[in-house]
Amino acid sequence: MRLPIENRQTAGQALADALGDYAQRDDVLILALPRGGVPVACEVAEALQAPLDLMLVRKLGTPGQQELAMGAIATGGARVMNPDIVSALAIDQQTIDAVAEREQRELERRQQAYRGDRPLPRIDGRCVILVDDGVATGATMRAAVAALRQQQPARVVVAVPIAPAETVAKMEQGADEVVCLETPEPFIAIGRWYADFPQLSDAEVRQQLARLWDKETEATT
Repeated sequence: MRLPIENRQTAGQALADALGDYAQRDDVLILALPRGGVPVACEVAEALQAPLDLMLVRKLGTPGQQELAMGAIATGGARVMNPDIVSALAIDQQTIDAVAEREQRELERRQQAYRGDRPLPRIDGRCVILVDDGVATGATMRAAVAALRQQQPARVVVAVPIAPAETVAKMEQGADEVVCLETPEPFIAIGRWYADFPQLSDAEVRQQLARLWDKETEATT
């Protein structure tokens, strides 16, 4: 894959090619990390002919530096922290809990906004592929993996177009497999490596999910 990546759809198509061994398998489930991971995962799910759902994760932004993740939380109560950042910035537990409580409310709001009354997918015994549009510190993805492990999947695969090499190494400690297409350095930010990297709205996420979920429904009726 050439850098910069054209857009999230192009990234998803490239990831699907790299994940070809998982195509047309009954045990595979694709989980997207919204918002940015949804258009990437839609391409992967369609190419692999696998069902798509969501893994909701919220970054715990460092006070005063919201883009710097001191940790993350995920559906199911999993929490993963970046101890190096917490220690270096002397962030106390009360501050961490306050940020986590705020992000938990947002996580629950998104759960309702994106999924509505759609039942949660079965995780146990399945090969779950977690997809995002890129990873920086890895806190959100590691929280997603931790949350999944509580539900007894047969295998957890992390699939992203780009991430720093050191972050890939950290994710490999928790996932069974990490598929990362590019590890550019210095990394700086995910958006730097995309030619087109717009912010997505809740409405755009719902629209993309509805399109794919409608196709899945048609295929089973």
